[in-house]
Amino acid sequence: MATENKTKQTEASVEEYLANIGDETRRVDCEALVKLMSGVTRKPPKMWGSSIVGFGSYHYRYASGREGDMCLAGFSSRKADLTVYVITAGQEALLKTLGKHKVSKACLYIKRLADVDVKVLRQLVVASVAEVKRLNA
Repeated sequence: MATENKTKQTEASVEEYLANIGDETRRVDCEALVKLMSGVTRKPPKMWGSSIVGFGSYHYRYASGREGDMCLAGFSSRKADLTVYVITAGQEALLKTLGKHKVSKACLYIKRLADVDVKVLRQLVVASVAEVKRLNA
């Protein structure tokens, strides 16, 4: 039996989530990410679970039978880093010019926006959203 995705869109307030970020620099960075991702996706921010700010959504279905919904792009303010939820595979050329970061399959980790080229970050989000739409068309 397929398990249900624990991360779902909620009615929680994005504004409240952002206001509760104690570090002012981190809060300003998160507000900038909201503007960037809203601009790329043309979707308003919504909370996914208790700590992911997501934009848009798509439905996925794996060969295993697992399926669910997830945001097209999103981010979360974590203790150590800003976690940006984008597909990084195939984006090596952009990642080389991004600035200081770490990556995993679907996450980009940055300490603060000042460490990266925001124009390159925007290009990564654009490419990721296009890839998610292509894979789930």
